Amino acid sequence: MQMNATYTSLVAVGDSFTEGMSDLLPDGSYRGWADLLAGRMAARTSGFRYANLAVRGKLIGQIVAEQVDVAAAMRPDVITLVGGLNDTLRPKVDMGRVRGLLEEAVERLAPACERLVLMRSPGRNGPVLERFRPRMEELFAVVDDLAERHDALVVDLYGAPSLADPRVWDVDRLHLSAEGHRRVAEAVWQTLGYEAEDPEWRTPMAPTPPPDWVARRGADARFAQQHLLPWIGRRLTGRSSGDGRPAKRPELLPYEGPVADGHGG
Repeated sequence: MQMNATYTSLVAVGDSFTEGMSDLLPDGSYRGWADLLAGRMAARTSGFRYANLAVRGKLIGQIVAEQVDVAAAMRPDVITLVGGLNDTLRPKVDMGRVRGLLEEAVERLAPACERLVLMRSPGRNGPVLERFRPRMEELFAVVDDLAERHDALVVDLYGAPSLADPRVWDVDRLHLSAEGHRRVAEAVWQTLGYEAEDPEWRTPMAPTPPPDWVARRGADARFAQQHLLPWIGRRLTGRSSGDGRPAKRPELLPYEGPVADGHGG
């Protein structure tokens, strides 16, 4: 596949993963892998433009309805599409419908850009996600199939050992930390054909002594109270953390953003 490392524009489409949660900046906003990637690309190309249409909590149907046509109309060099994982984490999901919507999104986006990038999202072992793992893997099989049929790139984060480390995840255990987002930005950067800045992004960090039993149980209790129970409540009531929230960066404009090796506060 011919690769072009002089792209002049990027549009990111998706949910909280692409919005950048939980790479928190001092002003309370989120940065994330897409901002980091755009910053790197802008440093290489004068006048580089970037839009990020992602909104936390969005299901694939909402992404298709609210973001896909907007992204296609911008006709950027690169579009990234990550969606469907929120659907797999719902108590009930029609995976056939998810497949159809994801296919619809790819069919609209692929002709509108020079390079469409899809992802196998990072997974993490644990009692919450383990229940939904078969659905996740079914989703990733759809991603692989669509990429092959539409000449899209796939960034395989699901199989990366480094992204199974709890230290690259936020305390909510659902969103990546600053270090996790940095590694994802590097993965996409390399997939687009740029020279590696961190060839070892897949390599796990050096081990540290695990917390003792009391510390682990305390962390589990805080996680359940602050994150798990509210998350379950939203799933059961059909509410979303992104209800009423606008796109992160709705217009395709020149971008001077963060460098790739920075970290959120």
